[in-house]
Amino acid sequence: MTGTLTRAGIPLLLTAFIATPATAAIQTQEIEYSVQGQTHTGYMAWDDSVSGERPGVLVVHEWWGHGEFSRNQAEKLAEEGYTALALDMYGEGKHADHPEKAKEFMEQASSNMDLMQARFRTAMQQLQEHDTVDPDQIAAQGYCFGGAVVLNMARLGMDLEGVVSFHGSLGSPIEAESGEVDAAVRAYTGGADQMVPAEQVSGFVQEMHTANVDYVLRSFPGVQHSFMNPKADQYARKFDMPVGYDEHAAETAWEGTLRFYDEIFD
Repeated sequence: MTGTLTRAGIPLLLTAFIATPATAAIQTQEIEYSVQGQTHTGYMAWDDSVSGERPGVLVVHEWWGHGEFSRNQAEKLAEEGYTALALDMYGEGKHADHPEKAKEFMEQASSNMDLMQARFRTAMQQLQEHDTVDPDQIAAQGYCFGGAVVLNMARLGMDLEGVVSFHGSLGSPIEAESGEVDAAVRAYTGGADQMVPAEQVSGFVQEMHTANVDYVLRSFPGVQHSFMNPKADQYARKFDMPVGYDEHAAETAWEGTLRFYDEIFD
C-alpha cells in the first residue's frame, strides 16, 4: 500500500485549526478534518526551533478516545524533535467518561476495518502534508485500543517505517503475511495484563515469526494493563478495573521507543 488518498478515494477537508504555544519552542495546532463526511479532531505538535523537515509520528489514543493523554504524548514526541499528530479514530473527537461507553466506541470503530483504515490514512496524510514533516518518514504508536490499531495498520501493509504498541491487544482477525508488512514492529505489554493474556502474547510471537516481520516484544513481569497512563490507578479505583500505572515500565518503554525511532529514521 502506498498510503495515498487518491487510491482509497477518501474525501479530505481541513476545516479549522487553532495554533497555540505549548512551551517555549513547542507549538501545537488543533485541527478538524473530514473522513467520509464525518468531522474528526486532531492535535499536531512540533518544535519550531528545529529547522527543516523531520520524521512524523501518529499517536493513536486508548479506548477512552482522543483526549489529554494522547495529546500529551504528542507533545513529548515534539520535545524529542519529531512532529506528532494525536489523531481521532472515533470521529467528532469523542471521549468516554465510563468504561461501558469506551467499550461501545471501541467496538463501533473496530467493527468496520475499511473505515478504520480510512480514518488512519486520512490522519496520516494530514501529518505528511505538515510543513515540518518528511512525508517518507512516518511511524505510528498507540496505546490500548490504539496499540491494536497500529499493529493492524502494519499487518495491512500501511506505508510506515515502524509502529509501537503499548499495552495493545496482540490478537487480531487480520494475520500478518510474509512480505506484506513494511513496518518494523515493537510491542510492550504487561505480564499481568488480564486484557492481553499469555496465549495472545504467544500467538503474536508465532504470527510475527512466521511472517518474517522485524519485531521485538517486551513483557514486563507483574505489570498490568494501561501501564503507560498515569491516570490508570485512578481508573482502577473508580471503576474497579484491572489496570495500573507502572513508572518503571512506562519509562523503559518510552526510552526503548525513542531508540527505535533513532534506528528506523535516517
